[in-house]
Amino acid sequence: MKKITLILFIFFLISCKKEPKPFVFDNKIIKDTIHNVIIRPIHPDLLTEKSDSIQLYYQKLNFHEIWYLDENRKDLINEIKFCFQEGLNPNDYQLKIIEELENKRSKLNDDEIISYDILLTENFEKLANHLHKGKLNPKDLYADWDLQPKEIALSLLLEDAIKGKKIATTFKELKPNHIVYKLLKKSLIEINRLPNQTFDKIYIKNKIVIGDTLPEMVKIKNRLAYWKDYQNKDSLITWAYDSITLKAVKRFQLRHGLAADGVIGIGTIKALNSTKDERIEQIVANLERWKWYPSDLGEKYLIANIPDYMLHYVKNNDTIASHRIVVGTPKRKTPILSSKLSNFVFNPTWTVPPTIIKEDLTPAATKNRNYFSSRQITIFDKSGNEINPEEWLPEKANQYKYVQKPSYNNSLGLVKFNFANRHSVYLHDTNHRDYFVKTYRSLSSGCVRVEKPLVLTKQILTEINPEKWNGAEIDSIIKNEKTKTVSVKDTVNIYIFYWTSWMKNGKLQFRDDIYNLDKELFLKLNYKD
Repeated sequence: MKKITLILFIFFLISCKKEPKPFVFDNKIIKDTIHNVIIRPIHPDLLTEKSDSIQLYYQKLNFHEIWYLDENRKDLINEIKFCFQEGLNPNDYQLKIIEELENKRSKLNDDEIISYDILLTENFEKLANHLHKGKLNPKDLYADWDLQPKEIALSLLLEDAIKGKKIATTFKELKPNHIVYKLLKKSLIEINRLPNQTFDKIYIKNKIVIGDTLPEMVKIKNRLAYWKDYQNKDSLITWAYDSITLKAVKRFQLRHGLAADGVIGIGTIKALNSTKDERIEQIVANLERWKWYPSDLGEKYLIANIPDYMLHYVKNNDTIASHRIVVGTPKRKTPILSSKLSNFVFNPTWTVPPTIIKEDLTPAATKNRNYFSSRQITIFDKSGNEINPEEWLPEKANQYKYVQKPSYNNSLGLVKFNFANRHSVYLHDTNHRDYFVKTYRSLSSGCVRVEKPLVLTKQILTEINPEKWNGAEIDSIIKNEKTKTVSVKDTVNIYIFYWTSWMKNGKLQFRDDIYNLDKELFLKLNYKD
């Protein structure tokens, strides 16, 4: 009886469901008397092969023409035409076809105009998405890029832009608003103004210092003059490395993140040998990457630029502190990510990660068991029992847990900055504090080592609670030598990004592409057909 009742109840529910309202298509031509144009209906059947989003755009506008106004079409075409300034290729958006159709639009019949309208809508969507979140998806390119996807409700934006004649404004709002991106666009304009000049490669056997005289100096001076670092053209033909050239070399080195010592070595020659086209490729690759990054970085954040080996503390768009950093090697790359600072750990212990167990600890400890005591590393088995180094079995090295005690010489130093991420990386102090004086600092196993991290820690905590977190309080915790975790309640965003080109004080800046990402990314973008 119960079974029959249940069946009847289900049947009742189904039978009581409201039938969907039949769709009524308004096939009337609308006359816009204000702009003296007609707006043609576009039957939904013409859109059945199109994407759901394209169908939604037309549904929002009652299945009529979207691009009936000359002004809106002109703005869209201009955005496509000049999108190369954003690091995109206008041909990706069928510019030639669109321009041909626009030029003869007055001669097109109704069906052709409707077809053209749909073409414009498709390319609006494509360009809008590419400007907002990039042409490529970093998750499809890299396994270690963890950035939140950037979504946007384009149907609402398009409807508002069409009705308010705000196509240009809408595109402006879709583009990244960060100052680095805006100046990077200026870099592209600036570098395109340089002549398309071909230079021979420069080769040197030994480092060149001031006072040296050799024929390669002519090529070097010409290259420095091309990049506007060398001003005195009268001595371009001389072989002498003089004081004027020294100043130019130092300017060039500073712009490329090199030691500005005036010594012309392998790094300086490599940068001098980079061509205009190669630098354009770098700029375009970086424009794409900035589209992947969050549109709003927040009021307060720590942002690390891997190729520049620098960490900046930014508050209300002002950089209030900068620290040198050491980042992962090309074999053990630091991942790109966005997160939030969760806590500081003072006097941290260090649990040796699997990669270092395999590649560093096991080979070294196999040769010398004093490896553990010299580094204050305690060995634990799976049950948490402490193992004597003499009883340690190299063939079972990955079955143990290795913990380094807190100390000034701990691998994490005196403090680490924790933030949620799937790579188990963090910012931290280091026992290799001498590394920060090096120019090349791609030396870690993936985490980011920070110079003078206690200064930064005090700054952040003091802003949160100045009465509690004065210098004496933190010094007392460090002196105690016991591990202490301090939660961070304020929102401090963490960004670990990768950019190799930008503009500073009107000067082009480039950094060595330490992970070799620029060239491959540029090729995938098809910036030039």
